[in-house]
Amino acid sequence: MLTMRVLRLVVHVRTREPVLLLGEEDGDRCVPVFLRRPQADTIALGPRGADDPLLPQDVLLPVLEGLGHQVDRAEIVALEDGIFRAELVVDGDRRVSLRPSDALAIAVREGLPIGVADAILDEVGQPIADLFPHGTDAPPEKQLADFREFLDDVRPEDFRP
Repeated sequence: MLTMRVLRLVVHVRTREPVLLLGEEDGDRCVPVFLRRPQADTIALGPRGADDPLLPQDVLLPVLEGLGHQVDRAEIVALEDGIFRAELVVDGDRRVSLRPSDALAIAVREGLPIGVADAILDEVGQPIADLFPHGTDAPPEKQLADFREFLDDVRPEDFRP
């Protein structure tokens, strides 16, 4: 399992679907994850602040903590027929299956680590330099233009084996 970081949240030009681009924490590959719109809106808000009103998924962690559990991380664990499968890892070894959009929204809002299975990155990972030739430190407008160029030609079906 590789630890990932959020590179960008963008909208796919052709389908108008939101896409979260996750990059390796200690590497040069990334993977785009198509999201459902409500979860993308939540991810766009970023980490939850102490004074922010709670969104529906924000109540999950306080409820679990109140029951004596700890949510450790979100993981994208499989890619089957072009569809990602995700899990929340609770109490170190318990796993709860969720849609990737939901798991990623919870992870981003709560500042939880995000992992992606090595096999997924080996199968569909893209070099970050291909998507952002000017680097991820380039101005946001340039990064967005570079990524839009990549997204012009990618579809969810491209990630099917």
